[in-house]
Amino acid sequence: MFGASLPSVPASAVPDDVYLLDVREDDEWAAGHAPAAHHLPMTELPARLAEIPQDRDVAVICRAGGRSAQVVGYLLRNGWDQVRNVDGGMGDWAAAGRPVVTDDGQPGRVA
Repeated sequence: MFGASLPSVPASAVPDDVYLLDVREDDEWAAGHAPAAHHLPMTELPARLAEIPQDRDVAVICRAGGRSAQVVGYLLRNGWDQVRNVDGGMGDWAAAGRPVVTDDGQPGRVA
């Protein structure tokens, strides 16, 4: 959908030590997210770029992979080189049996 040159990783293969950037909206995040994810809604990205590390691997995730792919493209154009899109987003994350939690650590759901 976004071209073969966009770096990506299957949700089932995202390393535990990666900086996982969740670009979904607040209500999606509140319903459930990966335990170690960092929340930064896509609409706030330009104003908050300094929060995203450039010295380590970054995996970007959304609900299905479309918004995160746009963010990966944006980051690549703005100097990030260790960034990948999480294929299939949180839907594939949950389907792969990876944990989804709410802010209080309770089981969450993908919204």
